Amino acid sequence: MAASVAGVIETDPAAPLHERLWMVQHEIDSLMDDLHPEAVVVERVFFQVNARTAMSVGQVSGLALAAAAKFGCDVVQYTPNEVKQAVVGYGAASKDQVQRMVAATLGLEIVPRPADVADALALAVCHLASSSFHRAVRTAVGGTSETYGMTVGSNMKEGGRT
Repeated sequence: MAASVAGVIETDPAAPLHERLWMVQHEIDSLMDDLHPEAVVVERVFFQVNARTAMSVGQVSGLALAAAAKFGCDVVQYTPNEVKQAVVGYGAASKDQVQRMVAATLGLEIVPRPADVADALALAVCHLASSSFHRAVRTAVGGTSETYGMTVGSNMKEGGRT
């Protein structure tokens, strides 16, 4: 397993929200055009203490979901605990444990930075591991086998990173 691309979409925190969201949408569309993923993976957030951050995450997740529909991609969502379970084998793993396991799984010499990149890669690793299992189950019960390519994760925070 290897990562073909990973990064952060940054916007100016001083820019009006609608402009920041448009910039993020433009970047997501460009990535979708360039990479042609078969699936878009988004973190499903069940609980968020900071309502403002939860709103931002929801807005950007919505952009990623809309882009998936526009480009005909499958959409998959995983909770943080599902990601931790798939990547580390323990649903209550620490962020550090997840980041180190992502680096090891992808053959990276260092832990991906910033943390948002490591989170997106953890979603991708989780999906690829989970999709292999689901594909095997479908095949075993007589269904068809599918393959998944690249995944895209997105997360917008107060500091202007996506």
